[in-house]
Amino acid sequence: MITKRIIPCLDVRNGRVVKGVNFEGLNDVADPVRLAAQYSAEGADELVFYDITATYEGRTLFTDVLRSVAEQIFIPMTVGGGINTVEDFDRVLKCGADKVSVNSGAIRNPGLISEAAIKYGSQCVVLSADVKRVDGVFRVFSHGGRIDTGMEALEWIRQGVSLGAGEVVVNSIDTDGVKQGFDLKMLNAVTSIVDVPVIASGGAGEIRDFVTLFTEVPDVDAGLAASIFHFQEVKIPDLKEVLHRSGINMRIV
Repeated sequence: MITKRIIPCLDVRNGRVVKGVNFEGLNDVADPVRLAAQYSAEGADELVFYDITATYEGRTLFTDVLRSVAEQIFIPMTVGGGINTVEDFDRVLKCGADKVSVNSGAIRNPGLISEAAIKYGSQCVVLSADVKRVDGVFRVFSHGGRIDTGMEALEWIRQGVSLGAGEVVVNSIDTDGVKQGFDLKMLNAVTSIVDVPVIASGGAGEIRDFVTLFTEVPDVDAGLAASIFHFQEVKIPDLKEVLHRSGINMRIV
């Protein structure tokens, strides 16, 4: 049985962790270095670090904060934000990232996925898709969820995997920060069309939401969350213990 993963997410703006609802209304939360060290010690399986305004502001990712975070953790880290070229992959990996997440950069240039996969291996390339329902259709949004690309999400995710993405993060804009549970319908649709690990993001509000996720979407590989961990509404050791008791295979520290 494949071990499921619990992944805290650090959305970073101007060197600080922030969080909003439906990708809007961002509020300051904490220092990313402190939070990263805490999550690593508590038994998180991986960490995701997003410089969430890099693309929107037309700049490269903040590498000074990233280096400081990498020095404090002993778990794999995926990094995204402002990744537009293979050179960006190289820069981020040299700062301590284990995997690199592409979103808007890959939408503009899908060939970036295959270029990076050839150079660094598919296991290093993570396709992050910000998805929202528009007239009943799953649509891909870019620039931190600000721009509707008009692209159908399932087809885009299928294409990204075919180009070499070794993992997919599905960010549900509809459920982001709402804390009413993961978008199970969307996640089942995605896991049914790809054969790479899929990470669920957006909607976790309590421990039960993770139990429901791994029970109702058995092919999903990981659950990602932010605010419930940041504000200690759910503690990672408690979450993993409940999941373990529920028959879900977890790494217990």
